[in-house]
Amino acid sequence: MPDSSFTHRKQGGGELPWWRHGLVYQVYIRSFADANGDGTGDVNGLRSRLPYLRELGIDAIWINPWYQSPLADGGYDVADYRQIEPRFGNLAQAEALIAEAHDHDIKVITDVVPNHTSDQHAWFREAVTAAPGHPSRNRYHILPGKGANGEKPPTDWPSVFGGPAWARLPDGEWYLHLFAPEQPDLNWANPEVNEGFQDMLRFWLDRGVDGFRVDVAHGLVKHPDYPDVNHDSGDVLATAKDRNHPFWDRDGIHDIVRTWRTVLEEYPGDRMMVAEAWVDPERLPLYLRPDEYHQSFNFALVESEWDAEDFAAIIEKSTRAAAEVGSTPTWVLSNHDVMRQATRYGLPKGTKLRTWPLTGPFDVLDVDAGARRARAAALVMLGLPGSAYLYQGEELGLPEVWDLPPEVLDDPVWENSHHAQKGRDGCRVPIPWTVDGPSFGFGPGEPWLPQPEDWGSLSVAAQDDDPDSTLSLYRDAIAARRRYCMDDDSLEILDVGGPDDHVVAFRRGSGLSCVVNFGPGVVRLPDHTEVVVRSDHHGHDSADLAPDTAAWLL
Repeated sequence: MPDSSFTHRKQGGGELPWWRHGLVYQVYIRSFADANGDGTGDVNGLRSRLPYLRELGIDAIWINPWYQSPLADGGYDVADYRQIEPRFGNLAQAEALIAEAHDHDIKVITDVVPNHTSDQHAWFREAVTAAPGHPSRNRYHILPGKGANGEKPPTDWPSVFGGPAWARLPDGEWYLHLFAPEQPDLNWANPEVNEGFQDMLRFWLDRGVDGFRVDVAHGLVKHPDYPDVNHDSGDVLATAKDRNHPFWDRDGIHDIVRTWRTVLEEYPGDRMMVAEAWVDPERLPLYLRPDEYHQSFNFALVESEWDAEDFAAIIEKSTRAAAEVGSTPTWVLSNHDVMRQATRYGLPKGTKLRTWPLTGPFDVLDVDAGARRARAAALVMLGLPGSAYLYQGEELGLPEVWDLPPEVLDDPVWENSHHAQKGRDGCRVPIPWTVDGPSFGFGPGEPWLPQPEDWGSLSVAAQDDDPDSTLSLYRDAIAARRRYCMDDDSLEILDVGGPDDHVVAFRRGSGLSCVVNFGPGVVRLPDHTEVVVRSDHHGHDSADLAPDTAAWLL
C-alpha cells in the first residue's frame, strides 16, 4: 500500500464545529425503548435511556422520523411534520427530550423527509378531492395518463420499492411515488412547497434541535418533461449515479438546499444538515459546497465487502475528496436500511444481500467470522478523521434477524417486490436491554417485531461488566477516540509490510495507529509502546494480530 497523507487544519486556529468530528448515534425510535408497554418504542423510552447514551460517549443522536404518520414506511410517510406520531408520544415529550439530551451534552438531529409526504398529509388529501387542474394538485406530480383513455402511467419510471412509480386516482389522473404508493412525491417546482418546508425547519430549530438528516437528498427535482428512463434496473437507487437522470441528482436540487442553509444560518450555534445522497462520488462535492450541506453520508464502507483493498481505497479516496471541498468525511457501517454488518461480513463475497434472507443458501453464513470482522471494522471507523455514525445496537454486536417469518414483516418492500425481497425489518428488530423478560427490557410487553430467543445474551445487561464484550470494546474505543483523535483531521496511510497486502494501517496526528488484519493468517504487529484497544479477546501483551482483527497502537 503506498504511503500518502492528508491533513485538514482547524480554521483560524479556533475550535472546529462539533459535527466535523462528532460521533452520532442513530435511534430508530420504534425499536429503541418502549416506555408505555404497547410494543412500540417511544419518546419517553428514549428519554429513559439517555444516561446509557451519555455513558457510551456519543455526541449526538439522530432520530428517525417521529412525526405523525400512518407508518406505512416506518415513519418516512409523514402526515404532519409538526406533530409527533401518537404511538411515539407527543410534542411536549419531544421538547422535553431535546432539553434533557442537551443536559446530558448530547445534541439532537431530527430526520426530515422532503421528497414525499404521506398520502394522509393535508396537502395530498386536498389534492385528491380537488378536480383535475386545481392548484392544490401542483404541490405533487399529478398528471394525466397515456393511452386512449389515460389508462397507462405517464412514464415508465420504476419505484424503488418495486413496481411502477405511478398510482391512479379515482378520477383517472396519476400521481408519482418513487417509493411506496402511500408516499406521493412533492413537486419542488412549486414555491409553496419550499416555503412550507422552510417554516417546518424553523419550527424544529425554535425547539432546539441541532441539525437535520435529510432523506433522499438526491431526489426532489424531477425533469419538467417527464421523459421515460428506458432503464430496467434491479436497483433503482443505483440509477442515481446516471447523469441527467429524470428524477435523481438534478442540478436544481442545489438551489433548494441553499434556501435551507440560509434558514439554519439564522440560528445561533453550529446547526447542521447531513444529506442522504446516493450519487456518483464525482457529484457528491456539489452537495458540500459552503452554502449547501455541512456533510453528506459516505456509504462506501456500507457497500464494501470485507476486503483490505476495498477498505484502503475507500479510506484514501473519501478522505481526499472531503479535504478538497473543505469538509470532513463521514463514516458509517450500518443503518436502518441495510443488513447489519455482523451478518453482512459473515457472508461470502458476492452475496446478493437483498435477496439472500429469502433465497439463501443459509449454510454459507459464518456467524463467528462476521462478529470478529464487525468488531475490527468498528476500530477502523472510529479511528478515522471526521465524524462517525453508529446505528443502534451495533455497539452490542447485534446480527441481522434475517429469518423473520413472512407473517410478521412490516416493510413495504415485501409486498411491493411481490415477495421477492424480505425488506429491511431484519435490522429493525427491537434491541435487547436485559437478559430476560417478554422483550429483553425493550418494554414491559411483546415487541412489534419478534426478537430471537438468544437476544438476552447480547443485551446491555449481559455485556455491561464484561471487559471482552462488544459493548466494552465500543466504550473503550470511543473514550480513546476522544483522547487521541479529536485535535486534528490528519491521516497518514501506512505500509506495515503485511503479507499479500492483507493489512490496512493508518496513523493519526496524535501518533495513534490503527492496524487491521484482513487476511487468513496471523500477522506481527509493528513496533509500538502501547496497545490502546484491540478488537480480539486476547490480552494486550500479544505481539500478533489474528485474522479479522484490529488494534490501536501508540
